[in-house]
Amino acid sequence: MTSNKLAKTKLFIMDVDGVLTDGSIVYPGEDGQAMIFNVKDGLGLKMLHEAGIITGVITGRKSAALSRRVRELTIGFCYDGVSDKAALLESILIETGCSAEETAFIGDDLPDIPLMRKVGIPIAVADARPEVRLCAIMTTEAPGGKGAVREACEAILKACGCWPDIIKKWS
Repeated sequence: MTSNKLAKTKLFIMDVDGVLTDGSIVYPGEDGQAMIFNVKDGLGLKMLHEAGIITGVITGRKSAALSRRVRELTIGFCYDGVSDKAALLESILIETGCSAEETAFIGDDLPDIPLMRKVGIPIAVADARPEVRLCAIMTTEAPGGKGAVREACEAILKACGCWPDIIKKWS
């Protein structure tokens, strides 16, 4: 059943802190905040793009490091500084032309639950809160910031039958 739902993915939305990062916040000094991203997650997102899947970010915190990473990976959209993530879903669906049933969201903490309940493909990272894991149809084996996004990307690509073409590119 999980594979059938994953195969429908046309839109992949991510939380950031605890998903694209391990949840740590590093303050290098007065210049601002730094974030540490996993390069494997980045390749996973590029593979989704190659398969025609739209990617996006909805997060509660603003960060120049995140803005830079979104640009580098050509992520389709980034909503940062958001307190009610679920409230944005309808406008994102209109903007992308996707349905809620075709939308995957990967999260880790309590503020992610309302959005997870609105999408057809809720995913949790391994170290997500138990309440978040209960909302998910899939929980990654990898924790946030340590390849969880890559794992979800690969599961989607395998479910939709795109994985063999992705592998051919690297063979």
